[in-house]
Amino acid sequence: MHTTKLANPGPLGLMGFGMTTVLLNLHNAGFFPLTSIIVSMGIFYGGIAQMIAGIMEYKHGNTFGTTAFTSYGAFWLSLVGILVLPRMGLADPADEVFLGVYLALWGVFTLFMFFATLAASRALQVVFGTLTLLFALLAIGDITANKPLLVIAGYVGLFCGASAIYLAMAQVINEQLGRKILPVG
Repeated sequence: MHTTKLANPGPLGLMGFGMTTVLLNLHNAGFFPLTSIIVSMGIFYGGIAQMIAGIMEYKHGNTFGTTAFTSYGAFWLSLVGILVLPRMGLADPADEVFLGVYLALWGVFTLFMFFATLAASRALQVVFGTLTLLFALLAIGDITANKPLLVIAGYVGLFCGASAIYLAMAQVINEQLGRKILPVG
């Protein structure tokens, strides 16, 4: 009986998450305005690519990967909707307090996902731990209209996104070379 080895969809999902998170948080930290670059990345790499990775994780029987990638893919798509639909005249603009509530709900979800990483690599724990902190800072910053806190959140988001990129590339490089080159803990 011949079995086909399936590719690991984790790096695709992690890169979609990581690169999109870095771009958005370059904006949050105050380096760039919110432009079509971030919105497009949110749709296509943060949203669609993560959804594809989540579906591929299903084929692997990975409940965590399926839940994480499809959920965060939907997060990016919904965030783009929050930003774009009012400009298209299809919805009212988001109130900052309600946006904070939205982010807080994602923070609660992420905290539970972080607990699930406690049996996984340290690198994955760093991604989900810093993402939990990021959502908390963004939620509090939006609810309280604390702009300096949102800038701090931007720097946390840069680290979070970079940690996801590192983990993705560690998985690709280590698998491709057949040995541990980049540690994940």
